[in-house]
Amino acid sequence: MSTPEIVFRIGGAAGDGVSSTAESFAKMCSRSGLHAWTYSSYQSVIRGGHVWTQVRGGNQPLLSHGTDPNVLVCLNQQTMDVHQGDVLEGGAIVFDSDLVKPDPSKLRKDVRLLGIPLRKMAQTITPTGIVRNTVALGAAVRLCDIDFRHVESAFQDIWGDKKPEVVAQNIQAAKLGVEAVQQAGGSLKLGLRFTEVPRYLMTGNEAVALGALAAGVRFHAQYPMTPASSILHWMAAHGPQHGVVVKQVEDELAAMNMAVGAGHAGVRSMVATSGGGFSLMVEAIGQAGMTETPLVAVVVQRGGPSTGLPTKTEQGDLNLVLGAGQGDWPRGILAPRNTRECFDLTAKAFNLAEVYQTPILILSDLYLGEGFRTVDKLDFNVPIVRGMMAADGGVAEGRYKRYAYTDSGVSPRVLPGTKGYQYIAATDEHMESGELISDILAGLPEFVEERRKMHEKRMRKLEGLRKDMPPPELWGSPNADLTLIHWGSTWGAAHEAMRHVEEDEGIRVNSLEFPALFPFHAHETLRILKGVKKTLSMEANYTGQFARLLRAETGYKPNFTFPKYDGEPFTWREIADKILEVVA
Repeated sequence: MSTPEIVFRIGGAAGDGVSSTAESFAKMCSRSGLHAWTYSSYQSVIRGGHVWTQVRGGNQPLLSHGTDPNVLVCLNQQTMDVHQGDVLEGGAIVFDSDLVKPDPSKLRKDVRLLGIPLRKMAQTITPTGIVRNTVALGAAVRLCDIDFRHVESAFQDIWGDKKPEVVAQNIQAAKLGVEAVQQAGGSLKLGLRFTEVPRYLMTGNEAVALGALAAGVRFHAQYPMTPASSILHWMAAHGPQHGVVVKQVEDELAAMNMAVGAGHAGVRSMVATSGGGFSLMVEAIGQAGMTETPLVAVVVQRGGPSTGLPTKTEQGDLNLVLGAGQGDWPRGILAPRNTRECFDLTAKAFNLAEVYQTPILILSDLYLGEGFRTVDKLDFNVPIVRGMMAADGGVAEGRYKRYAYTDSGVSPRVLPGTKGYQYIAATDEHMESGELISDILAGLPEFVEERRKMHEKRMRKLEGLRKDMPPPELWGSPNADLTLIHWGSTWGAAHEAMRHVEEDEGIRVNSLEFPALFPFHAHETLRILKGVKKTLSMEANYTGQFARLLRAETGYKPNFTFPKYDGEPFTWREIADKILEVVA
């Protein structure tokens, strides 16, 4: 049985305040004690276009942004034309009665039409009418029975650092919306319970930044690129007070080179970008692989190739990060499934990077990175593991070999400037001491052997990395009729679809998930797959990049595939429909 919930959708043109209004509504939900989940569909224009954002709130933990709204706010006619038919029976549409006209023939039953002169009301507060979106927000607050004190506290947080009259104007505007709905019939009576115990609300990008901070990051370099830009914004605002040097650099190549330099000097360093920016970083990250330098790189995926869909989501960069940098070198690739894992896996990445002295890559995407979610309290007591340091003992001064051959592939490391420990760190192939073999020595039998041994030493790190990376997980009903195979942000919609088809159709479905993509856990994956009946692989790209990796590592080919590459995230309803199709 479904539980009561709010699904609030607001649409208009870029510049109408759609995203900020939805963010405010999400804050009000979380401060009321509700779980919240948002998705913003926007375009890369400053003014114009069609922009909409959805906020879902409920008493139970949520798994996606939901589907059809209870409340729709239309700030322009295009929003009405596109979305009016989605509003649930018993829901309501709030629209500017002077600018927008509904088409009753497209509405579901019992949808309330609340035409309010939003701009005229707003102009009684400010001549420009700039707060008309806040009038509409007040209307939604009343429809959903949210306590108005949460409106006041949210506005204080958002505009409190500006002139006090800005906060006052928006509170006044919201009250006008509340009064308008009260006069037109009041609440929708959705049946929600408001505990009034606030919950943490954050985006995946904010959770990444918090995880890095908890893990002791001290240097962050980034060139702004959607949808990773908010990591830079957060770090610039909060990092310096915690000892983090934050650099907005001239391009992505500079960002990676700076991060390699900082990592070489012993500083925990991080870069963040999207696929196009990471493409520029691949040569520089290869030098970290060769010099065995730790760093963390966050790739928040969007639609490609090239500039592609800069404001839309996709899982199309797995091949890119698997093959980044020429030649072979050991790397770890983590793929958080939800906001909490954005925090936990980022914190883990810094320890892995230093223990194995190599770059660790984190693959997120726009849907996860930019969407607000409520989370339980995070644990900031992250252990800091620096790995094997020569100066801690076991290596005599004057006899230090930076790239000494070891069974694990990990050699004792020192920080530059440590007394008594000298070595060469070059991007050419080298011997244990770091001396180059790439010029006049290359090709001589003795140094052909040195190259082979050094290359194998580096690649032996993969076995240790595999053991320390989170293994695949199987969720859901035992002896299921179908097993979903997926990674990353598809997690939530997949779990919600599983619940719906089991409750509504009696079809048992479980879920094989991969929080770590590389080094691949082939043995564990095959053990799980031996016990399944049929499989459906889902991912947000055209070619099935993970399904290809799965087949390359295990020989297993999923029975069915469900690619999605339109720039929009999976919804639980899409996945449920696909499950019914393949089971039938």
